Amino acid sequence: MSVNAPRRHVLYVEDDRINIVLMEEVFRRLPDAWSLDCVEDGAQALSVLGERRPDLLLVDMNLPDMNGLELLTRLRAQYQGLTALPCVALSADALPEQVQAARAAGFTDYWIKPIDVLQLAEALQSLNLPGCGGRERP
Repeated sequence: MSVNAPRRHVLYVEDDRINIVLMEEVFRRLPDAWSLDCVEDGAQALSVLGERRPDLLLVDMNLPDMNGLELLTRLRAQYQGLTALPCVALSADALPEQVQAARAAGFTDYWIKPIDVLQLAEALQSLNLPGCGGRERP
């Protein structure tokens, strides 16, 4: 990417420290055009999203204060300007019904844990994310 290329900002909502460390490793392997912030529950995610709009939201489906479906519902209700924000669900639950429920709720994709660092880096780079990163919320 060129020096003037927009940064892609990702917010990762995850309560498991090991998964956070793995995601940080993924982002260390990506070009400098990517940035990552991590929060540990849905309430923190909603607070951060009120201040800064990421280009992508990665959501663990089993958070301590709400599940990923509830977080997405609250996000879309609370911040009308974020209805088009690409959101990816992450979970160890791989049952087809759970994947279908996440997609029906509006998740762009559903990635299965445990995270494979190399595959996840490729998946992130293959996402067609609109716009530039790190924008203040409109």
